[in-house]
Amino acid sequence: MTAILETPPRGVAVTDRAATRILSVMAHEPPGSMLRVSVAGGGCSGFQYIFDVDSEKAPGDLVIERHGATVLIDETSLDLLEGCTIDFVDDLVGQSFKITNPNATSSCGCGTSFAL
Repeated sequence: MTAILETPPRGVAVTDRAATRILSVMAHEPPGSMLRVSVAGGGCSGFQYIFDVDSEKAPGDLVIERHGATVLIDETSLDLLEGCTIDFVDDLVGQSFKITNPNATSSCGCGTSFAL
């Protein structure tokens, strides 16, 4: 089982595997780059997870740091992500960040979109 970050005040956890992969990706980006996780309308289930590289923290962002990796989540997305775990999986289907979201009532087969 993957060790999970002690849950921060707003309840989003980042696994060791996710932190390792974030650091690997950011090694190819400009210094100070961070992973931004957000939620947008769309996808086959109603909402979709968005993963971007960002160089600046916005006012109100939740900042999660794990083993030197930084994840940013905006206030609006945080309402939909509260209680989730961000992980990185490498399986037969491929490699990807995976969000386990206890707020989702359903999700698509690929795990990139969800409904509430």
